[in-house]
Amino acid sequence: MKRYIIPALIMAAFMQTACNKTSLEPKIYSSLTSQNAFLTKSDAVAAVNAVYARLKGPAVGDNFDYWTVRHFALTDLTTDVGHCSYAGDPGQLSQVQWNSANGLIAEDYKQIYKLIANANNAIYNISAMTSISATEKNQFLAEMKFLRAIAYSDLTDAWGPVILNTEKDIANPDYKAKSTPSPVAEVDALMIADLENAMSVLPVDYSKNSIYSTNDVGRATKGAAMFLLAKIYLRQHQWQKAADLTKQVMDLGIYQLYPSYEGLFKEANTWCSENIFSVLSDANVNGTELLNHFGPLSHPVLTDRWQYYAVTWDFYNSYGDEDDRKKMFFTEYKGVDGLIHKQAPTQGATAPNGYLYMPDVATMKYADPNGANTYYDGHSVDILRYADVLLSRAEALNELNGPTTEAVNLVNQVKARSHAKQLVQSQLTQATFRDLLLQERGWELYYEGKRRADLKRFGKYDVIVNGYLKRTGQTNTVQMPRDEYFPYPLNQTTINPNLNNSGRQQ
Repeated sequence: MKRYIIPALIMAAFMQTACNKTSLEPKIYSSLTSQNAFLTKSDAVAAVNAVYARLKGPAVGDNFDYWTVRHFALTDLTTDVGHCSYAGDPGQLSQVQWNSANGLIAEDYKQIYKLIANANNAIYNISAMTSISATEKNQFLAEMKFLRAIAYSDLTDAWGPVILNTEKDIANPDYKAKSTPSPVAEVDALMIADLENAMSVLPVDYSKNSIYSTNDVGRATKGAAMFLLAKIYLRQHQWQKAADLTKQVMDLGIYQLYPSYEGLFKEANTWCSENIFSVLSDANVNGTELLNHFGPLSHPVLTDRWQYYAVTWDFYNSYGDEDDRKKMFFTEYKGVDGLIHKQAPTQGATAPNGYLYMPDVATMKYADPNGANTYYDGHSVDILRYADVLLSRAEALNELNGPTTEAVNLVNQVKARSHAKQLVQSQLTQATFRDLLLQERGWELYYEGKRRADLKRFGKYDVIVNGYLKRTGQTNTVQMPRDEYFPYPLNQTTINPNLNNSGRQQ
């Protein structure tokens, strides 16, 4: 290595200058303000990209916030599917017991609102730009409105009535205001308007786009806006609107099921024709920590993993043996601790010497055994994918007309990919098909941020989760309507007493 020698005289002069307090004051050559931050197309693109980044986390090193890990604590740990054997905040959620001081509830709330704040800021400032074309402006605004709709959809799923902030609040901000939560219907109205705008503006894909120079597959598209709007209508039980929109997504002709369930979630499969909207990662640039959180404990190949987000044995055992999705779990292996890790033969059984009975089972969904054995990984997280379109349309059709041939065939398409047992239409009623649809959604979409919202939409959150708790020797804790929504975080209610947790689990 080349050495550089600093002459003593120069060093002495440096030390003398360093001791002068005034010399430490920084000289400002320029500053970023609202007047000079949105001048060029590049400025607008940077602002748009920053909002996409909020789906993952604030920065590299923190890429486990919101949709790339922590959101699953609220959507899946609190159901019959997810399990965490750790104590503290995740354990509280896993036992379906929580309070307003839970750190994971507070973190999800905070990160979602950060995305909304960034989106509102971008919408406000890009709207005023005169240096970009109308086409460019409409594109950027449509992307921001789509992302804001994702955030408000997640907020209202989790907390129901929430503080509604838009770009209008930026023009005349009142930083001391103690806002009152808006009804879900009012938030829905904003999302519907945003998504209708996005549907009319966004392209089907970016393969020949004049605004972006590359085929940016991770950006919001017409199909993504259509399907997110369909999901809002599903939540509202507006079945015909949901059925119509899911059919429009299918008729775009660009989406199809990936050939295998296992291959769909492999780290190497960053994007495919089943993806409608996903959070993308590059292990070498902006990787996430999915492999860390989902990987199995003491595994001989995937070492130093946490099994933080695992699956209940009760849920694993519900799969049919013929179902390929049942093969997507680390059910038995000899750990680096020398013990055979496996499922207990009976509840509460004591493991003999040389064995360890795991309290839950790790999934290969985000921890495939052939994936990179690094701290950061490049797994995609699907927020919207085509299998969900098929199941959502089947749900809407069943509510409209019962288990029609089309509705049953849609579910059987999803089952066929995993070689699962097919449904027989003649054996179904509207009620039995509804229950089988809910079960299928769990098998197909676990740890994709859907389970708790699905259980509530089907009116089965208390029935399904209390049934699981009872089967596993735990206390039935779910009470409706108390547990329909999470409590507002304690650190937020302290600031704003209008966030009232009365009637919620506190």
